[in-house]
Amino acid sequence: MSSVQRSLLAHLQEIARERDPYMATAGHFFVQEYISQQFALWGSVEIRTFAVNGLKCKNLILNLPSSQEVEKKVDLPPILIAAHYDAVPGTVGADDNATGVAVLLELAQKFAEKPIKYPLRLVAFDMEEYGLLGSADYASWLRQQKQPLRLMISLEMLGYRDFAPGSQSYPPLLRHFYPNSGNFIALIGNLRTLKDMISLQRNMQKIGVLSQWLPVPNKGWLVPETRLSDHAPFWDEDYPAMMVTDTAFLRNPHYHQPGDTIDTLDLDFLAGVCAGLESGIRRF
Repeated sequence: MSSVQRSLLAHLQEIARERDPYMATAGHFFVQEYISQQFALWGSVEIRTFAVNGLKCKNLILNLPSSQEVEKKVDLPPILIAAHYDAVPGTVGADDNATGVAVLLELAQKFAEKPIKYPLRLVAFDMEEYGLLGSADYASWLRQQKQPLRLMISLEMLGYRDFAPGSQSYPPLLRHFYPNSGNFIALIGNLRTLKDMISLQRNMQKIGVLSQWLPVPNKGWLVPETRLSDHAPFWDEDYPAMMVTDTAFLRNPHYHQPGDTIDTLDLDFLAGVCAGLESGIRRF
């Protein structure tokens, strides 16, 4: 097992627990604290609270500066990388979305230790499973503040791979254009992210991870399945945004089930996605 796999597995073992904000409040609080502690290793943690039917919810944010050489020359808009940390009742949510949070925390360390051209904003969103509420609150606030973004990347289920023919399904409009084996990572973005998706795909392939990209017009409404993560509120606020995903229920039979456990994940695949994202983001 590689060092990256060991690190990701250590995160997964802390995060993959029942953590629905209503039915598993102790687990939800534990994961909040774990993410905050991990973020705090690399900088000060900002907490943005929002209320949902009297429940106090939290988005956790770590801001990382750009490399000093560039920062002295020009003020660049940040790249926002996000993953939701809540889960539905009755599952430990290993793929959904402990994998996304684990990669988020691993990228925090990598980019803190060696900054990139752009400032980075790493965000752990709450209440995704109840209608993308954490990301909707934050995207709306960013737009009200007139804050620009270079790009928003939503990490949504990154660890399930199946090489078997027929293991990958699609919405009706797409099934004729993509492979029928679920052995790739998908990049799904609005048209403004096309260049970035192609760049990320190339870097994924250099790492040895197959990837497919899909540009969607009209904020994804033509294919509603493309809107089912925290990038969608950023599309609605006209930001360049994409989702990185193993395609969730279109591949993973354990989606929103008790069987979504760590032992069903492909750690080699997850580590490859993490390395490919780091490499690709460094080249933006």
